[in-house]
Amino acid sequence: MTPTLENYVLGRWTAGSGEQHELFDASTGEVIAIANGEGLDYAGMFDYARRTGNKALRKMTFHERGRMLKALALHLDSKKEDFYTLSYRSGATRADSWIDIEGGIGNLFANASLRRKFPDKPFYVESDPIALSKAGNFMGHHILVPKEGVAVHINAYNFPIWGMLEKIAVNLLAGMPAIVKPAVPSAYLTEAVVREIIASKILPEGALQLVVGSGHGILDHVNYQDVVTFTGSAETGRKLKGHPRILAEAVPFTMEADSLNAAVLGQDAVPGTVEFDLFIKEVRKEMTSKAGQKCTAIRRIIVPENLVEDVQIALGKALAQTTIGHPLAEGVRMGALAGREQMQRVRERVEHLAKNTPIVYGNLDDVAVIGGDCKVGAFMSPIVLLNPEPFKFTDTHEIEAFGPVSTIMPYKDIDEAITLTNMGKGSLVCSVATNDPRTAQEFVLGSATHHGRILVLNEEVAKESTGHGSPLPLLIHGGPGRAGGGQEMGGIRGVEHFMQRVAIQGSPSMITAITEVYQPKARQIEKDKHPFQHYFEELEIGQTYTTHRHTVTEADITSFAQVSGDNFYAHVDATSLEGTLFTGRVAHGYYILSKAAGMFVDPRKGPVLLNYGLDECRFTKPVYPGMTIGVQLTVKEKIGQEKRDAEDVAKGIVRWLVDVTDETGETVAVATILTMVKKKNQE
Repeated sequence: MTPTLENYVLGRWTAGSGEQHELFDASTGEVIAIANGEGLDYAGMFDYARRTGNKALRKMTFHERGRMLKALALHLDSKKEDFYTLSYRSGATRADSWIDIEGGIGNLFANASLRRKFPDKPFYVESDPIALSKAGNFMGHHILVPKEGVAVHINAYNFPIWGMLEKIAVNLLAGMPAIVKPAVPSAYLTEAVVREIIASKILPEGALQLVVGSGHGILDHVNYQDVVTFTGSAETGRKLKGHPRILAEAVPFTMEADSLNAAVLGQDAVPGTVEFDLFIKEVRKEMTSKAGQKCTAIRRIIVPENLVEDVQIALGKALAQTTIGHPLAEGVRMGALAGREQMQRVRERVEHLAKNTPIVYGNLDDVAVIGGDCKVGAFMSPIVLLNPEPFKFTDTHEIEAFGPVSTIMPYKDIDEAITLTNMGKGSLVCSVATNDPRTAQEFVLGSATHHGRILVLNEEVAKESTGHGSPLPLLIHGGPGRAGGGQEMGGIRGVEHFMQRVAIQGSPSMITAITEVYQPKARQIEKDKHPFQHYFEELEIGQTYTTHRHTVTEADITSFAQVSGDNFYAHVDATSLEGTLFTGRVAHGYYILSKAAGMFVDPRKGPVLLNYGLDECRFTKPVYPGMTIGVQLTVKEKIGQEKRDAEDVAKGIVRWLVDVTDETGETVAVATILTMVKKKNQE
């Protein structure tokens, strides 16, 4: 019997009811599964996610959530061969599946590591404090807390694993649960991965639910605490974005839509240069990887008018080496499209485009297939069209054939190249192959308003570049206009999308208590024991140590100049000060900081393991011989660290505010230093 996919809702696996959808093997046309996502209690799903998954995730710290993602990534990585076996049925080759499977797992690993950019707390303190009064007793700050809702991810068919994992990695790190609705044609892959996730019991109950069918009515239950993301066609995205519930509740909606991405060949990248060869290689790869079914694939090939023929010939030779067939057949480099229905849509788009922009490589009716039958499988030849007048025949900039299809077009100068690139009305990515820095700058600044990401390709990055079509976890993935106007991933930026930013106002002491980060002028805590003699757990935010005072002498300045080798005139030559900001020999700023360290450091052996570094430092007032300085050392923030292994020392990083003042009480230098401090509890 043909297996029926199941939905994971309300903590259990269940089949839907109503209309059934057949899912096909892209290469053989065989029915491999039945999907049905109707008849589900969507209101109950949202309530369940909010009451259970959200509550559990919100209580966890960023570090705990990050470790959870790492454990999940390791588990899925151990099962990846099972996913590869199933992925072949989508028409994807091993290389195509690598992007989907290991690329998705890689997103989990990347976001797991991102936890180190956040505090070991459930919330995040953003940027710097803001003074709101002259005396400094009233201030403001921004913090971000996880939203109390659900992330609803509506995904496309082309990346059923990556599309889910790259999204849930971010919302889980932020502290929100998710309901995932993959596209029906490849939902069997998403279901297989979710089964492993649920079986692992790594995520808290209610953190992830799955709908394998059409999902009609799922958005009827969203509210203002939820977030909806969509990947797919711009037309469908616009319909979803205009859903009455989304509009009424002002639900954040981010869309990543297919776009007419462009690759531009610089005028300096002539045949024989590394850049020309890289350009051809990149275009071929983007046309054939996943059979061109990538939202980032190159659809428009923009080249200098005198190089059109060279590009056409070189690209034709490269594409001729692309063998097409069943993904499991030996030697196959490009598999099938997702299905014959999708293939027919691509054919119709190509036939429309070919009315004014003829096909110069490939044939819609003739494709050599290895290990398969083009009568039942969704096999298609790569197609290259030529648009000799891209300002006249504008369908090239309007109509996308979502398959192994791209169009060559000429440009006269860099301004024209920029104009043509931007005629796509917004894209996820564009690239330019050039070794000329001026060309690169002019192109990027001229086209940046229309693209979410720009790759500059030259010999220097050839060996390490991830390529035109590879979104990366720590960079935004999205684009303006046709591309949807949204963004995914993006490191900290992506996590913030699932959190609520709130401005808090109050006294420095209250803001310190709320943020657990010491704010200047907040109440300080003084203890009998030097703070360097306290273990990590014993230190309190606001704990302060006030040093003895020291009067700076000319001998101090001279000695420091000799030791450091810093003989800048303002420190050593009083005769050269006319017309400067200084009224006499001035102490080195780094002397002041060094002397401050000598004054606040406790030399005895204790829990402080080492000096970890310096985050920031400012010298705010000149220090002349005869001035007397003192230091206040205050615990600003504590950041726990994970033990790398059983033999590692349990420890944390302490950020200290160093405030150096003169005899008038004015600050002459301020810095944030970091120390690594041992924990009392070594378990």
